[in-house]
Amino acid sequence: MYVQKTQPPQQSPGAPSEQIEIWLDGRGARLYYPGETLSGSFSLSGIYSSPVEAVEVSILWRTEGKGNEDVGVHEFWRLTNDAENRWLDPLRPNRFSSVLPKSPLSYDGCLIKLRWYAHARAFLSSGKQLVDETPFRLGDLPDMRALKLCSDPELY
Repeated sequence: MYVQKTQPPQQSPGAPSEQIEIWLDGRGARLYYPGETLSGSFSLSGIYSSPVEAVEVSILWRTEGKGNEDVGVHEFWRLTNDAENRWLDPLRPNRFSSVLPKSPLSYDGCLIKLRWYAHARAFLSSGKQLVDETPFRLGDLPDMRALKLCSDPELY
């Protein structure tokens, strides 16, 4: 059976695409320890025809694997154009930082994995949302699959 893949609409050459990007400072390996400060920045680009209504930045963890998947938000910021909230300059990188918690630690187990992310979402007045996230590790627990402690070899 032949399945034709659809291509996304092509932009004109040289037209910038709308996007949000998030970066973490330092640490090429992106390994952090409880109590350390995670800092970074996010920036918007290619946003010309649809103004930014809000940007949300969060530090969160989520589980993957067997059973229900859980999500926990450690820190959350919402930047809007309201007089009561901080606003951002969409033409410059914007900073964030957070002291990381003692737990839960990043974990690569046989049945579940727990992953940490710095996450950014921009809401445009057109209704479009732009999302980016950057993974990092909290703590340095060993990878259970690498230690071959899993009873089912197909899991690793």
